[in-house]
Amino acid sequence: GAVVVFVFCCCCSSGVTGENKPIQAFVIPHSHMDVGWVYTIQESMHAYGANVYTSVTEELSKAGDRRFIAVEQEFFRLWWDTVATDSHRRQVRQLVKEGRFEFIIGGQVMHDEAVTDLDDEILQMTEGHGFLYETFGVRPQFSWHVDPFGASATTPVLFALAGFNAHLISRIDYDLKETMQKNKKLQFVWRGSPSLKAQQEIFTHTMDQFSYCTPSYLPFSNSSGFYWNGVALFPDPPKDGVYPNMSLPVTKDTVDAYAHTMVENIKQRAAWFRTNHVLWPWGCDKQFYNSSVQFNNMDPLMKYINQNSKELGVTVQYSTLSEYFQAIYKSNLTWDARGSEDFLPYSTEPYQAWTGFYASRNVLKGVARQASSQLHAAETLFTRYRISFPDGPVAKDWALGKLRALRWAVSEVQHHDGITGTESPKVADMYLQHLTQAMMGVEELLAAMEQHVIVYNPLAWNITNIINLTVTLANAAVFDDEGQPVPAQVRSAHSNGTYDLFIMVELGGLQHRKYLIKFSETSCSGSAKCSWTYEAKRVLFERRSSRYRTRTGRRLLPVLNECYKLMFDQDTNLLHSITYLPEKTTVRMTQDFWEYHANGDVEAGPISDNYIFSASIVRLFSSQEEGDKDYAYSITTRVPECFGTKVQCHRLEQTYSLGPLRLNTEVILRTSSSLKNNRTLYTDDNGYQMMKRPYRNFTSNTFARNYFPMVRAAYIEDDLSRLVLVSDRAHGVSSQANGQVEVMLHRRLWNNLPWNLGYNLTLNDSSVVRPTLWMMLGSVGATSKLYQREATELQHRPVLWQKEPRSSSVHSVVLPPNLHLLSFSIPGWNYSSNHDVHLSHIHSGVDLHSEPDYGRVLLRIMHLFEEGEDPELSKPVTIDFKDVLKGIGEVKAMEERSLTGTWDVSSLQRWKWKTADNSETSKTLHSFNVTISPKEIRTFFIHFSSKNL
Repeated sequence: GAVVVFVFCCCCSSGVTGENKPIQAFVIPHSHMDVGWVYTIQESMHAYGANVYTSVTEELSKAGDRRFIAVEQEFFRLWWDTVATDSHRRQVRQLVKEGRFEFIIGGQVMHDEAVTDLDDEILQMTEGHGFLYETFGVRPQFSWHVDPFGASATTPVLFALAGFNAHLISRIDYDLKETMQKNKKLQFVWRGSPSLKAQQEIFTHTMDQFSYCTPSYLPFSNSSGFYWNGVALFPDPPKDGVYPNMSLPVTKDTVDAYAHTMVENIKQRAAWFRTNHVLWPWGCDKQFYNSSVQFNNMDPLMKYINQNSKELGVTVQYSTLSEYFQAIYKSNLTWDARGSEDFLPYSTEPYQAWTGFYASRNVLKGVARQASSQLHAAETLFTRYRISFPDGPVAKDWALGKLRALRWAVSEVQHHDGITGTESPKVADMYLQHLTQAMMGVEELLAAMEQHVIVYNPLAWNITNIINLTVTLANAAVFDDEGQPVPAQVRSAHSNGTYDLFIMVELGGLQHRKYLIKFSETSCSGSAKCSWTYEAKRVLFERRSSRYRTRTGRRLLPVLNECYKLMFDQDTNLLHSITYLPEKTTVRMTQDFWEYHANGDVEAGPISDNYIFSASIVRLFSSQEEGDKDYAYSITTRVPECFGTKVQCHRLEQTYSLGPLRLNTEVILRTSSSLKNNRTLYTDDNGYQMMKRPYRNFTSNTFARNYFPMVRAAYIEDDLSRLVLVSDRAHGVSSQANGQVEVMLHRRLWNNLPWNLGYNLTLNDSSVVRPTLWMMLGSVGATSKLYQREATELQHRPVLWQKEPRSSSVHSVVLPPNLHLLSFSIPGWNYSSNHDVHLSHIHSGVDLHSEPDYGRVLLRIMHLFEEGEDPELSKPVTIDFKDVLKGIGEVKAMEERSLTGTWDVSSLQRWKWKTADNSETSKTLHSFNVTISPKEIRTFFIHFSSKNL
């Protein structure tokens, strides 16, 4: 969802390339339907979404040469389930079988690539792919990532692992795209991961400067170009079918002008590519809701061009994306290989760096990650429950319904105008409502499966962690399920009279434990019964104004644990230095909040908005105003004090409170250190891999173009030390000075750009946000062993809920420290693992929706480390699944699948694209033993013994 500007060039190539062949244009009809953005999903379905699929289905059935690609699945699934007639469904099945109606990407949404998490990208793809495979027996093999704001190197890896043969992107830096066009470098083979081999190579097509929309400029008309159906109307479609801005119809009087306009654009595009095949997207946002008008005008236009192809030098044909890529593949050219560099950040003009959305709508970003974490925990727990209690009292259909609702909500918000924060306020409210309603449903499920004060570890590692409960009494004693006292602390009262109770929990992998909390009205200090419960040591600083910043380093207060000595400056309330005790290295370090004051007047210069960050005035800031009662900004730092070696003492946990902000303010946390990092930063791509971000100078807008997305982790380092931050939600991050890392935490903006005002996209976000960062300091070797696990543990913290006791003891499931259990769920899709058998069921009309499959478990496992990152932890790991999963049940059979489960890997033969250094990779499954190499993600169907199910 964004404005696209088209420019025509009169200086175009001739119509003949190589071997005197005419240019072959593949006209790909499509409709770009944002799952959100300006209008809610319900509004979009009503205004145009349902009509797109109804009219396209009817029009394709009328002529055998017509084509259409369906990209995002959420709208299609809503249409299929609630609008489509039996006749429409039969027509779609036939069109899909003929290859004329093609599903592209196949996920629920076209996900954002900058601020989405790996877990959620995989989830939304799996949710869409499962539906398509169960319903039609199809497996998408191409992407159409035309609108995400920049391109991650993780996305092509995931698409390759899902079985895709080619990947398509569009939004990359304007100046880079211009260079690639000029040098015919828009197509290449991408190797997104530096550790994976040929299994993740994928041919990538970058759209040219016209992007995914048909050029709208016509020299003979002021209307919307090749969109004869006009522009969609909200809230209701017009009853007479006449929409605004409908282009002139194609008649004998206009056909020649249309033909020359279309041909000239095709020739211009052809000059930017190596073959004589041109991808010509026909469609744009909210198009094809009246497909009869569209096709009835394009049909005679294409016929006219082909009848005059010798003179015009161009042939045209309706095409699916697979037909275009097959033509490219058959050209048998040798392509450049691109390594693991991504295309982030993204800029459209010299002063339009799309780096603001990394921090837009912090609350939504946090709730989306919280929902994802809760879903992961509920999936693993339900799977354990089904295996252990197949006839248990929790109704399986009810439980699966709760899980599917949260799967849908988490998938939906991954849309590139969802978690990005670039939607209108009512759409942001819609996402939050869907997430919170589904989370409440899953909380009911958790309570039904387990009963007590239960703490559940959703990770397949043994953990020692501190959980936080809000309680109303200051004196509490905590006991485990064996009646033994548990270390706990109470932090003094909040303004509402409640207290924080911190409990140290020890849990095995995928294990839950019961805890009993006993409260007392009076202190039990000195009593043998609860002498081990004590009030948390807490240091309160007086409120300081920024004018005190000149008096530093005179009164330092030490705070120590087994890993660190932190020195706090009592004159400024700020951190002064950290000493990493195991290595006796001290790093000078300060933290403070700064504000960027954004310009909101388009007449006064570049603006900041939902999408764009344009750095303006900067000032140091510690509170809203000198006389204000409440703090605008605060930091709470928890320094874990260890009990033996149990607690992760290297983890400094910081929680911030920010807001409400003044209008046109963007707030950062700036951490300044004595590290000599030369402004080089490392940030993660989607929580999967770390990317080196050297500071780059640009002709203009250098500050904003050196901001990058941090989904889970970022760090700076020098020869001696590395400073790591891991986050509970996405932020923007930068290193603008030596030894410095700044994290953008919150934004509140308004501007007078007519387009933003018209669509209510000005980000007047008055919320108070409370994000969390964990900080670590140490040598490169020490921190490289930790930060992947720390980021994963922050994402998947123990889950807590309460009820009466019932359940039996649960055995733990523990993986080696370099492997992570990415997924352990019961998808419920009802299809045969054998593709031929499944297709025969579909073609024979078997109702596959009658009963979900509760016996098939989907398990994904991921190696956390890159090749060479650590001497030991980067090695391949061999595990015996039968042994690892014995705490859950007896594994009877397992089969390896593609990333989203729809392919048996033994039958998955992806296209091999020629590069100068072709490489090979093969994987063989021997019994229940699996070897997992650095950065691999392996997906399996697991079947447990019938005595378990």
